[in-house]
Amino acid sequence: MRFRIGRPTNPPTHPEPEDQGHHAAPDLAAGEPAPVEPPLSPHEIALIRASVSVVEPLAADMTVYFYAILFARYPEVRPMFPPGMDTQRGRLLRALLHIVDLVDDPESLVRFCGHLGRDHRKFGTLSAHFPAVGECLLAALARYAGPAWTADTAAAWTKAYGVVADVMISAAEQDEAQRPAVWPATVVHKVPRGHGIAEITVRPHLPYAYAAGQYVSLETQWWPKQWRYYSPANAPRQDGTLTFHVRAVAGGSVSDALVHHCAVGDVLQLGPPMGDMVLDAAVHKDLLCVAGGTGLAPIRAIVEDVARRGGRHKVDLFLGARTGAELYGVNDMLRMAQQHHWLSIRGAVSHEYIPGIRGSLPQVLAEYGPWYQHDVYLSGPAPMVVSASQTLTHHGTQRERIHHDPFETPVLSTP
Repeated sequence: MRFRIGRPTNPPTHPEPEDQGHHAAPDLAAGEPAPVEPPLSPHEIALIRASVSVVEPLAADMTVYFYAILFARYPEVRPMFPPGMDTQRGRLLRALLHIVDLVDDPESLVRFCGHLGRDHRKFGTLSAHFPAVGECLLAALARYAGPAWTADTAAAWTKAYGVVADVMISAAEQDEAQRPAVWPATVVHKVPRGHGIAEITVRPHLPYAYAAGQYVSLETQWWPKQWRYYSPANAPRQDGTLTFHVRAVAGGSVSDALVHHCAVGDVLQLGPPMGDMVLDAAVHKDLLCVAGGTGLAPIRAIVEDVARRGGRHKVDLFLGARTGAELYGVNDMLRMAQQHHWLSIRGAVSHEYIPGIRGSLPQVLAEYGPWYQHDVYLSGPAPMVVSASQTLTHHGTQRERIHHDPFETPVLSTP
């Protein structure tokens, strides 16, 4: 292991944010880190999970304490974070819980942390920053675990954090040799689509390689250091442009800026592509795609990718909404279905009596199944994705054949 937890002899001169990882994905520009060795023992895993069960009810206070001591001990880190920290604290907690979930699955842990490391480059994260974060994280855990924090527990956490840090650092170093940390991109087209949705097309200033179905973090000039995730609604184009479908969320800062303030000529910042909801993950030739709201974006990109590859898959697409007026993008997809015989489309409305299919997407999927010989791609609100996954597995679809992005992007340290 490359690092030991403890106050570094030379405190970092630049902040060390840690942010997003949500997903394991086929990263197009960087190879996966080497396998984690040595793996944590069953006893160490049990100690880590036991301490988390004690801390979890106090998690909100613990994350406040973590950032307080991090900024107090290493004030040079503070400028890397947004002024408001509420969202950030939640991301830290989700990231920790997800890593704890993966501690007995070394392959998934390496993959997840590798994506974290590559994505954190956009914050200026350096290897020298990791000891500071580790020191403060263990101090916060120790404080809130109370008597459950023993010498053995501390040693297990030290080892686990060392593994995470090593994987992230290695992934970031490999990534740095191959591509930028951030891609400036100019807005070249913007169209309002109603219901608070805008279609925004950008042209990156440098080549931007991604796969249809992946997602991208965006930063705007109005809310520096606040990154939000959106999926391109198109497969890669020859001109390099990407189109995003953005819905203004009540109380949302970045989404509101993109929908109501962003204009042609503005420059956004793109983080690296992430996510493994891609066509290459499919085993079966038959695909079931399910989209709710602007969750249609990555599904549309995947359908474009099928067409680009010669239509070797048969695609059943279900679009869901509360009302007929909210069936977002249905006309566009119907035009695609007219062009491609392998694509069929059905719309389901759950809260309005209109001709056609009525019911929630999970109900409709159960009615039109079975789908156990399909690869499934789900995108939309988390409750819909969870319910649809449960319905499909109940009717025989293998879990590993159900593809969707994480519900929220976990972050270890920054916006």
